[in-house]
Amino acid sequence: MVEIAGRHEFRHRRFRDGFAQDPFNTRAEKGPSTFDVRHTFTASVIQDLHADRLSFVRSLNKKITSGWQLLSISTITTGSPFTVYSGVQQTGAGSSGVDRPDQIGKPDLSTSRQIREDYFGLGANNASFFAIPLNVPGGTGPNNGRFGTLGRNTFRGPAFHNFDFALIKDTPFGTRGNGELMSLQFRAEFFNIFNVVNFGLPANIIRGSGFGAISRTAGTSRQIQFSLKLIS
Repeated sequence: MVEIAGRHEFRHRRFRDGFAQDPFNTRAEKGPSTFDVRHTFTASVIQDLHADRLSFVRSLNKKITSGWQLLSISTITTGSPFTVYSGVQQTGAGSSGVDRPDQIGKPDLSTSRQIREDYFGLGANNASFFAIPLNVPGGTGPNNGRFGTLGRNTFRGPAFHNFDFALIKDTPFGTRGNGELMSLQFRAEFFNIFNVVNFGLPANIIRGSGFGAISRTAGTSRQIQFSLKLIS
């Protein structure tokens, strides 16, 4: 925290969501929880490919064509909520770093646009959708301010899409002492197979750097791995 001309400003992106802006008005803190995900869709599919039944591979050894399976897990969720903070101590009460502004404009959020890196859509002017109530009549604290009217967790980040696939091949061979077959399992696994870029939450402090810009991703890029496992 640094003090500039009597104003306490917060230059970090950390916030204290567990604290009320106004400790004497906890009703103003009513809103979605930070881990709330409103809609979630998950689908798991496993399919025996029956490749040995295909006419164009019947000439191959059955140990090569049989035992193939396809596994798919797909997950689609709506975005997580987040709070916009002013980044300046507005009054003489409350915890440091939890003051919120007034919202004075309606942004075209990136959740409905193709270009998603700029959440509010105005780049360096993203702060113009908000007003920090400082130097107002009847204000308190070093900045003669009041608490903002913007609610807690009033915005939601981008949705999350992930599609994982696995191609599995079980090949029986040999026998154990009790006469049961052993199996060699080959797995080719594709995580985020379509390489979907899932954006994280934007910078949420108005007086902080890059307010409204999304500079991080959620989840990983496409990853492919192969494995062999002996099942005995």
